[in-house]
Amino acid sequence: MSLSHTAAEYMLSDALLPDPGGSRAKGLRLELPSDRLLKFVTVGLPLFLVSLAFAREFSAGSQISCFSPTNFTGKQSAYVDTACWDSLLHHGFDTEGHAVTKSLWALKVFPYSLLVVAVLMYLPYLLWRYAAAPALHSDLLFIIDELDKSYNRSVRLVQHMRKVQQASAEPERFWEEYERARRERYFEFPLLERYLTCKQHAHSLVFIYILRNLLLLLFLAATCLYLVFLHLNIFFQDEFSCSIKTGLLQEEPHIPPLIPCKLVFFSVFQLISLSVGGVYVLLMPVVIYNALQLCQWDKGLLSVYEMLPAFDLLSRKMLTCPVNDLNVILLFLRANISELTSFSRLNAVSALREATANKEDIDTVIDFMTLLAGLETTKPKP
Repeated sequence: MSLSHTAAEYMLSDALLPDPGGSRAKGLRLELPSDRLLKFVTVGLPLFLVSLAFAREFSAGSQISCFSPTNFTGKQSAYVDTACWDSLLHHGFDTEGHAVTKSLWALKVFPYSLLVVAVLMYLPYLLWRYAAAPALHSDLLFIIDELDKSYNRSVRLVQHMRKVQQASAEPERFWEEYERARRERYFEFPLLERYLTCKQHAHSLVFIYILRNLLLLLFLAATCLYLVFLHLNIFFQDEFSCSIKTGLLQEEPHIPPLIPCKLVFFSVFQLISLSVGGVYVLLMPVVIYNALQLCQWDKGLLSVYEMLPAFDLLSRKMLTCPVNDLNVILLFLRANISELTSFSRLNAVSALREATANKEDIDTVIDFMTLLAGLETTKPKP
């Protein structure tokens, strides 16, 4: 008998979670994997393509090629290229023969507009980092620590129950006290459960998270509309007629009124705009999916912890509308599941409980560990 008791004590001692060696604060992830991917693509893609555009500009030299008259010298041809690149005005005629001008200035500022796009895409993540991440960090630290402590308290409770049962002269009396304690919720963890209930009625984190996704969706849509505008108005015109008869050259008779020019970098800008627009269109459903995650509860994590005695946030129907801070915290707890050591232990116990024959006698981790400790031999059968 002493050998079995010693084995049970060792087994229950091994079930206790060790104290975390390092600080959990450094290892917590304050961004969901999908949000991190969105940030990497939406901010990194325009920056990468802009760098390619600038590299192309520096390596190729002039971005415009004008067909100057044959009697122009080399310096005069260079002046024509510079003047037409500075103006970027297309001089043409409408259907009625009237002279019209069309500005192509957007082509010159296109690389810089992509830099503005990258900055705009980073603004939602700055909002989350400074407005919500500090509060979320504190919530995650407290909840993870309390969940692990609740598991350890359950194991220590089993150890105490086992010692009381061994010292009890009347086993039936022991089990009566145990059932009464469960009915009166002496085993509950009120601080953690009430804290989660309080977070269920708070909406600051969920408001910032939804605002972040709405801003990102708005910037994605605005960028796509901007690129569509460029394609419809400018990106189908790689040749234009330039006039340099201005200023001191206005009265020169040997200068033609219009000089045809061609944009050298036109195909590169077309490829860049199509790449950015296509990727951003594909990312819009991802942003919408991230926001729609808050429309349903992630009950898998809390359902495992309901094995702890009197931890019944789900069974008491306390989870109502999912659009609240508690649902956001559950999403980030799932992303930080590696920091939650007790989850893997309880998940394994839950799997063993499903494989147990007499499952009707097991509804909490206390019951399961009681059976493991060998107390079921003295528990009176109904």
